[in-house]
Amino acid sequence: MAQSRGELLYTTHCISCHTTEMHWRDKRSANNWPALKAQVRRWQDAASLAWSDSDILDVSAYLNETIYHFKQTAEPVSSSGLSRNNESVSTVTRLTIRRLP
Repeated sequence: MAQSRGELLYTTHCISCHTTEMHWRDKRSANNWPALKAQVRRWQDAASLAWSDSDILDVSAYLNETIYHFKQTAEPVSSSGLSRNNESVSTVTRLTIRRLP
């Protein structure tokens, strides 16, 4: 079976430092889908990979399908998975669409 884009990116750029044991540790940073996407963005930034949002979603989806199994939501990729009360959520500003009269 052909590898997904997320798997290819992960195995090419991440696996040398991030073995599967890292994802199973007790104090992992990703504890839900938005936090997982935020961590993938964080570490690709740290490695200066310049991934697109699509690449980040592909790697996040690969990790989620193979390791985490979080419920996926439709929030955009964010730079942080923490809210004011430290619950993991998307930090992208939510827009309210108002109807014009």
